[in-house]
Amino acid sequence: MTRKGWSFVVVILLLLAAIVLSMAIGSIKVGFAELIRGLLTGTNEKVEVIRDLRLPRLIVALFVGASLAVSGVLLQAVMRNPLADAGVIGISSGAGLISLLFVTLFPTLFFWLPFFAFLGGVFACFLVYSLSWKSGLSPLRLVLVGIAVNATFTGLGQSFNYRGSYAVTSVNQATTSIFTLKTWTDVQTMLIYGTAGLVLAMLLSSWCNLLAMQDKTARNLGLHVHRARLLVSAVAVLLAAVATAIGGLIAFVGLLVPHIARSLVGSDHRTLIPFSALSGALLILTADTLGRTVLAPTEIPASIIMTVIGGPFLIFLLRRSAHMHGDS
Repeated sequence: MTRKGWSFVVVILLLLAAIVLSMAIGSIKVGFAELIRGLLTGTNEKVEVIRDLRLPRLIVALFVGASLAVSGVLLQAVMRNPLADAGVIGISSGAGLISLLFVTLFPTLFFWLPFFAFLGGVFACFLVYSLSWKSGLSPLRLVLVGIAVNATFTGLGQSFNYRGSYAVTSVNQATTSIFTLKTWTDVQTMLIYGTAGLVLAMLLSSWCNLLAMQDKTARNLGLHVHRARLLVSAVAVLLAAVATAIGGLIAFVGLLVPHIARSLVGSDHRTLIPFSALSGALLILTADTLGRTVLAPTEIPASIIMTVIGGPFLIFLLRRSAHMHGDS
């Protein structure tokens, strides 16, 4: 079996193990055999509690991780920049801010939270592109502008938390990075939007391979570059927006996962996208499981764990990018 094949086998086995452990450990502990038997028969009260409370949380964490990782892959293909990530360059915080603003003003439209998040992500992406353009796009300049946009949107979003209204409190619960009290309604929303985004990403994988080339080369191969870049960006924003609307603001997933995935399965997006989805799901589920068990009953948000891991990783990539491109 090739290295790619072994990489897929290992990550799938690790993901299955993480799912079982996440369901089995916590304040309510059950054995593996008891868990499976209870899920099949529906007669075990402890397993019923796990199914109603822990299983929705688990599924949301899986889809949030997969969506953020694939979003990072798509953004890096569009921008030809390994430093691009929805959380780092402000797309996630823009999605969170605009959805928070709209649902605060119109609380009856809470069901449309993912759509408002998508609009916010598009607006943030437009800002980053336009403010970074200066006779072309410098990878380092794009990331630095994105960090500034991210900080601005994050600060504006946090200012809403001090208004104390019920609507803001409700939305804040939906956009925090702790997966506590996620319901089957959240799972349904995540399944619909997340699955659509992941399927579209796979369908656009060949375009991503061409976008990694120079624009002139891609055009000679028959690709409408601007249309492809727009569509791939829209799918990336959709994935990041729905992950933010349901799972909260989590940075660095789309930065860390694709970088590791490329070293294991290469840069062909037909394999990179599904591998990144599996790896992102594994990463966020592991972070959430650790966050709720290490200091139980206190929970550590998955975003804090990812910040601790991703911050030093971003510094490493920035230094590497500055060295490669000769930026000072």
